[in-house]
Amino acid sequence: MLVAIAFLSSCGKTLSGGGGEVTGVRTVAFNEPSPYGMVLIKRGSFEMGPSDKDSLWGINPETKAVSFDAFWMDETEITNAKYRQFLYYVRDSIIRERLADPAFGGNDLFMITEDRYGDPVTPHLDWNRPIPWKRPNEDELRAIESVYEINPVTGEKRLDPRQMNYKYEWYDYTTAALRKNNLDPYARVRNTDLQVDPNEVVMISKDTAYITEDGDIVNETITRQLSGPWDFLHTRIVNVYPDETCWINDFNNAYNEPYMRMYFTHPGYDDYPVVGVSWEMATAFCVWRTELFKQSMSFPAGQAIEPFRLPSEGEWEYAARTGKNENKYPWAGDDLQTAKGCFLGNFKPGKGNYTEDGHLIPARVGSFAPNEFGLYDMAGNVAEWTSTSFSESGPSQMNDMNPDLRYHAAIEDPYAMKKKTVRGGSWKDVAQFIRSDMRTYEYQNETRSYIGFRCARTQVGFSRSKGKK
Repeated sequence: MLVAIAFLSSCGKTLSGGGGEVTGVRTVAFNEPSPYGMVLIKRGSFEMGPSDKDSLWGINPETKAVSFDAFWMDETEITNAKYRQFLYYVRDSIIRERLADPAFGGNDLFMITEDRYGDPVTPHLDWNRPIPWKRPNEDELRAIESVYEINPVTGEKRLDPRQMNYKYEWYDYTTAALRKNNLDPYARVRNTDLQVDPNEVVMISKDTAYITEDGDIVNETITRQLSGPWDFLHTRIVNVYPDETCWINDFNNAYNEPYMRMYFTHPGYDDYPVVGVSWEMATAFCVWRTELFKQSMSFPAGQAIEPFRLPSEGEWEYAARTGKNENKYPWAGDDLQTAKGCFLGNFKPGKGNYTEDGHLIPARVGSFAPNEFGLYDMAGNVAEWTSTSFSESGPSQMNDMNPDLRYHAAIEDPYAMKKKTVRGGSWKDVAQFIRSDMRTYEYQNETRSYIGFRCARTQVGFSRSKGKK
């Protein structure tokens, strides 16, 4: 006996029947908003690599035709103010845990935050449920003060950088999807001439992390037998306080102490690009931003969300050159030696002459005109991290569709394997090194006063949002 079953769509319409034709079953529709402060770069293709041969600088035009899907990209570099929002989230999370600790009063309902100047404001239960003002008691004040340190000599008070540790987890979809890692032994081999060993042992590498009793961060990679999907969930702990000492360590015999003490914390630098941030710290910021975006939007339960991330090297070059093969820079033409040229971006036009463009160190983001895609400071100001692992062979080692090269280096890997590609040049570089088609690298745990970052995010499906061509 046949039983007819009628299926209903989310709108209540019957999906069975349809005149005997396949009519499709659509998922619940929802509108994904345009990410704040981002520009949509439409899908396209171009010749990735040097746009011409330059014997003086040893540049050979080894190019590769590549194509990209549409993606969002921050129109400016991440600023001190935006990164400070991340840092204060970490701070508040620490305070909240300590307020739940009986040693600090055991009141897990209380949390306090500060405004941009460090003054306390009304506390709250969480980000969505405000409660009336409550004066903190002695134990609660001790919990709040515990994340700060006071210089015993100068008396200056600031957040304790050693405590600003962010723990996050990430699921490695790519490794989990590899056929050799399938949990079903019979699904690992498609060749029916081969006999499958149901007892085959598959080894995987997994990142885990913890903090010791002395407060030291331990990130390690363990190798073990594949046992389930949890083997592809990795854990990392990253200290995310910017390295303010980079201003001293990057420049010998220079008076950069004011930048070390105030560039990140003083409100006068709020709209300047954050520096002293490693690739690892920038990646942690992207994870936090994804969670913040997810919590602030009403996505359907269980809906997969495209994360924020660092742009790939290819995406960065495509966006900087506005998809044009002939562009060496984010603008048309390449004459930067004239007086007009130095006002196209923040870089060093001559020997020791940093100020000809009106700036000595990084400028406020958006101080110069954007490129045709609407992106600011894609040449000079601060160089920018990408997601791509650095290889001398560059694009030739990558696919021609959404090219990228990623390697998650283990702690025990040689340091040379921990290079990440940096693009764009900076305020301290001469014109040649701010070219959009120039490649360089830095180690993933290194911090510099001239390297910052911006985020990217792949566009999901088709959007009617206004994008850049």
